[in-house]
Amino acid sequence: MLETIISSTSGESFTLVNTLIIIFSSTLLGLVISFAYIITHKKEGYTPSFTITLIMLPIIISIIILLVGNNIARAFSLAGAFSLVRFRSAPGDPKDIAYVFFTLAVGLTCGMGYIGYAVIVTFILCALLVILDKSKYAMPKHKTAKLKIIIPEDLNFNGAFDQVLNKYTTSWHIDSIKTKDFGALFELQYIINIKSDMNQKNLIDELRCINGNLQISLMLSGFEERVYA
Repeated sequence: MLETIISSTSGESFTLVNTLIIIFSSTLLGLVISFAYIITHKKEGYTPSFTITLIMLPIIISIIILLVGNNIARAFSLAGAFSLVRFRSAPGDPKDIAYVFFTLAVGLTCGMGYIGYAVIVTFILCALLVILDKSKYAMPKHKTAKLKIIIPEDLNFNGAFDQVLNKYTTSWHIDSIKTKDFGALFELQYIINIKSDMNQKNLIDELRCINGNLQISLMLSGFEERVYA
């Protein structure tokens, strides 16, 4: 029974039944991958459009592989058509990129007709990703963040923020110092290890009292930059 399930249909004729089986299988596996992505990104958040993309990619790839088959000329034609498409997007989270490659591999496997292998790989990898996320594998004990503080040129920044940073962080160091607005302002950039019970608002409020209510930004790992005026 197992040998029948995981046998390839690529050698069989291109029929409506085979096509529907491959499309349905890639859709189902895309839903499983998308669900695993949602589970592993509950804390840091996720984009709904990206989860839908994870469902669509296996279907698209499987249809392309199904149409190409063993026809070399058709493969070159599709390659030329897709070379006209340009993607203008910034590199994302490495985990998101891994999910994209995951869906591409599943779509490729389904398109070649190895439905059983695609199911096995999908469930094993999804289970592995969920287990690693729940066990917090490779997660640091302290969360690292980037803190940027704008100060006026007449403020001596040496030791000005030490007391506040020692209160809300376990460790910190100055990463860079540069001038802004033709020397009228300074920008201090700190790398801080925040405490687990740190109140971000209280940290920002106390820093604002020192820097004259100028701009302060706190960039947390996995989050977009947050700016406080």
